[in-house]
Amino acid sequence: MAKLLYIEASPRKARSHSIAVAEAFLADYRQANPQDEIESWDLWSMDLPDLDEDAIAARYAIARGLAHTPEQAAAWQRITDFFARFAGADKYLISVPMWNFGVPYKLKHLVDVVTQPGLAFRFTPGEGYQGLVTGKPATVIHARGGAYGAGTGAEGFDFQKPYVENWLRFIGFTDVRSILVEPTLAQPETAANAREQALEEARAVAVGF
Repeated sequence: MAKLLYIEASPRKARSHSIAVAEAFLADYRQANPQDEIESWDLWSMDLPDLDEDAIAARYAIARGLAHTPEQAAAWQRITDFFARFAGADKYLISVPMWNFGVPYKLKHLVDVVTQPGLAFRFTPGEGYQGLVTGKPATVIHARGGAYGAGTGAEGFDFQKPYVENWLRFIGFTDVRSILVEPTLAQPETAANAREQALEEARAVAVGF
């Protein structure tokens, strides 16, 4: 039995294109993998650990080989506990809308909490950076009001898809699949066709995920 972690980054719920496609993915995934566990994280209702002064100081203390103060130890424990929950999954599904050409700040918060040296990655002078979350596939559903693909002239404004993909690869993922829902703010027929294409792709990916 495998565990799939679904991370939901949109607050729009029933009006969200990214969530709708993710729900179609999950429905077909459940049918194809009835024995698997699915854990869902709604980032808008989660209490993510703060990266406050104690948490940052704890991170630098580790890098410098220094002991933690009690406050630093408590802050670092919250981060390591959260990372253990994240890394405990076997597969990942992330649904994310584009906000101001990037990602919602709630997802950025999660990225900052998870991406810690010694947990998500390590660095050595001889080998450079190495991701430590390895051997796991991820599917990312990106919803965007406009079109940002090759030939649109808007490629340089896409700080959503490259950011999420580069982050996942940095921490060790090598099997990253992206599904686009765009342009959701186009004329109704165009937007509906784009959503239907994304739904079909999500269902196809889910069966073999």
